[in-house]
Amino acid sequence: MSLDPGGIIAWLIVGLIAGFLAGQFMKGSGYGVVGDIVIGIIGAFIGGFIATALGITGSAGLLGSIVLAIIGAVVLIFLLRALMGARSPA
Repeated sequence: MSLDPGGIIAWLIVGLIAGFLAGQFMKGSGYGVVGDIVIGIIGAFIGGFIATALGITGSAGLLGSIVLAIIGAVVLIFLLRALMGARSPA
């Protein structure tokens, strides 16, 4: 596994697209460019974990990666909102 510049740029683009679309899907306000990238990249890991747990393996290509990252990002946003909503103000 190598981290060539093209791979890093692809991760950033997938993260940005997935984070933005997940934020729109979850009816939230924008998280900004950096926030969308972070949410999208973490979402990609979560989406990959979910796919593996369901027995889905193999290469999904760029579009499949974006879809999995969106699914994972939606799950991440849902969990974060559930945890933040459960907190009582001090």
